[in-house]
Amino acid sequence: MHRSCWISLWETSGHWGWYKEAMFAATSAGEHTEDEQVFALKPMNCPGHVQIFKHGLRSYRELPMRLAEFGAVHRYEPSGALHGLMRVRGFTQDDAHIFCTPEQMADECLKINDLILSTYKDFGFEQIVVKLSTRPEKRVGTDADWDRAEDIMQKVLVQIAEASGGKIKTAINPGEGAFYGPKFEYVLRDAIGRDWQCGTTQVDFNLPERFGAFYIGPDGEKHVPVMIHRAICGSMERFLGILIENFAGHFPLWLAPVQVMVAPITSEADDYAVEVRSQLRALGLRCEADLRNEKINYKVREHSLAKVPVILAVGKREMEEKTVSVRRLGSQDQKVASLADTLAALVKEAMPPDLR
Repeated sequence: MHRSCWISLWETSGHWGWYKEAMFAATSAGEHTEDEQVFALKPMNCPGHVQIFKHGLRSYRELPMRLAEFGAVHRYEPSGALHGLMRVRGFTQDDAHIFCTPEQMADECLKINDLILSTYKDFGFEQIVVKLSTRPEKRVGTDADWDRAEDIMQKVLVQIAEASGGKIKTAINPGEGAFYGPKFEYVLRDAIGRDWQCGTTQVDFNLPERFGAFYIGPDGEKHVPVMIHRAICGSMERFLGILIENFAGHFPLWLAPVQVMVAPITSEADDYAVEVRSQLRALGLRCEADLRNEKINYKVREHSLAKVPVILAVGKREMEEKTVSVRRLGSQDQKVASLADTLAALVKEAMPPDLR
């Protein structure tokens, strides 16, 4: 039976031997013949990135080489393990792979750590534990490679703890590394004390060698690069589920799907409500206008239950004075402010934290 290039790819990477039960495989239609082919849906992005690295001759001067991809992957999770957005069979990874020399590995891991921690901070997560997962019983590669990788990562773990001034907790997770190398696991705690493992940094001495990837060193000889697998959120779907749980649906303004709802008090203010909505949208805010013939209390209650962060009520008086009545989710108070001042304040608040 001829195997398709995709099966050959996964056989070379080791996933077909080590990860086959978690892969979706399909055979070409028709009778069992010599031309029958076996295909597999992509469970990982790694082999594809190695193929990109191999395209052309690489020099040590090009390293580190960083490749990033929001890649769709599929894994055959047991039906009993599926759980909402938290565990699904098809998801998107914010994946990246860094090809570097062994000497660059520690510095790259620290840069990845800074990126991951800054991202979590933007989403409001402050309680984070970084765990070093070491060699499992079933693994590939030599003990010498594992010793070298774990030694470097243990030193990096100490640097992470020291750089945070004790704010970031660290731990060792024996035997929980990937089959191809040790890894850092980033575990964050949500608003009600639940722990979630999200980002990972995985060091891989094995995959580039399996695919015959190399770079030309300063000595003019071929050298196998270190491959670092990096994910910040991990599964984007799962991270969204974690955010929903963390905020209980009450997202900060910059993250909310609908940021502002304009609700006219009477039909006389409909045109003004549309004007306010247009100005908000022109400034880049996600805004809607509720022009239904319903009482204002009904509208406020409905959009509060939908967790809209800001409701702007407008009536005849607001229309004449070019003001809005601002109501915040979770507050019974509302204040009247000029439209111009309200627009300026909302635009600033709606910026992601790292852009303010």
